[in-house]
Amino acid sequence: MANAAWSDKMLQLLRRMNNFYSPGSCRASCCRFEIAGQQVGWIRPQFASVLSRYPEVFSPPQAGAISLCQGLDSYGSRSEAVDAVLQTVRQEASLSCLRGWRDEKYEVMPRFCDPPLMWMERAATSLFGVKRYGVHINGYTVHESGELSMWLARRSPTKQTYPGLLDNLAAGGLAAGIGIKRTLVKECEEEACIPEALAETAQPVSTVSYTYEDEEGVFPESQFVFDLELPPDFKPRIGDGEVQDFYLLPIDKVKELLVTDEFKPNCAMVVLDFLIRHSFIEPDTEPFYQEFITGLHQTL
Repeated sequence: MANAAWSDKMLQLLRRMNNFYSPGSCRASCCRFEIAGQQVGWIRPQFASVLSRYPEVFSPPQAGAISLCQGLDSYGSRSEAVDAVLQTVRQEASLSCLRGWRDEKYEVMPRFCDPPLMWMERAATSLFGVKRYGVHINGYTVHESGELSMWLARRSPTKQTYPGLLDNLAAGGLAAGIGIKRTLVKECEEEACIPEALAETAQPVSTVSYTYEDEEGVFPESQFVFDLELPPDFKPRIGDGEVQDFYLLPIDKVKELLVTDEFKPNCAMVVLDFLIRHSFIEPDTEPFYQEFITGLHQTL
């Protein structure tokens, strides 16, 4: 049977990463964020009061929703108007997430398959509770014995978020105008010095989706997950400095590390998905198997 303490810790991690759905979360007090009549996010009351100072961009809350003003009717006009507000308020102490301004544009749309309605600075997305997308790559090696080991990265101690924690082999957010496969190749090259030809052999296998809230806002996220089998003699190398080291570890060790404070939480979810898909976690021996599956695929 599964280790009960391990299973409990993993279940707690999944609950933390989906705490926006929990009783007592801020969800009940949030306004929907709508553009052209379509919901694209969630705005908490504290931030709604900031937006009320800009009635030329944001309409007053109505029927539980805050909308962009009707005159902002194009991708460009919406993006520029919202960005101008954010540039004005980014120094306010209460908006701590904007201190991490990245000059990265993220698309805003109701669903991934919908045309984007505007772009928004990455650091601001949690204030509006808009969905963010990323690409995560599980790197692994199959030894001659048939045993499988996984490559993990340790984040640089200077990273803006989760410094020094364990991470997937490579990962990155999906910036406006850049496709999923292109992001995968770019992140593999930049973070782990994986040649393009090898990176392109990665297989799309899953998405991992969750929504959590913390002091910086609401984070609905969905990660496009790829598995990349690397030759036994290949070793990733540090590229752009976002990673301080790489480790090739047996699956039992990876599994053990998943529920420790050493692992970046959403990356632990991506590895959990890998363990389930590769039958390292099975329903006969893991009592929370269904809860794990549900916790990895929560969508609004």
